Amino acid sequence: METIGAFAAKTHLSALLDRVVQGGQITITKHGVPVAVMLPSDSQPKQTCHESVQALKEFRAKHSLGTVSLRSLIVEGRD
Repeated sequence: METIGAFAAKTHLSALLDRVVQGGQITITKHGVPVAVMLPSDSQPKQTCHESVQALKEFRAKHSLGTVSLRSLIVEGRD
C-alpha cells in the first residue's frame, strides 16, 4: 500500500484517484500519522438491510447508557 502526505495528496488528487480506480490502495498521512485510506468503493462488502439492522441490534445489546436516559442526553445536547 502506498503512503502519501496530505499536501501531496491534495496536489495530486486526480492521479491518486486514477490509481485507486485501477485497484490501488493509498494511505494519506498528516505529519507522518496515517489519517485516511483511499481504496476502490467496491472493495468493501455490501450489507443487506437485514444484516445492517441485525448488526445494530447486536451493538445495542453490547452497549448500554447505564443510568443515563437518551432523553437527558438529547436535552443536554441542546444546551
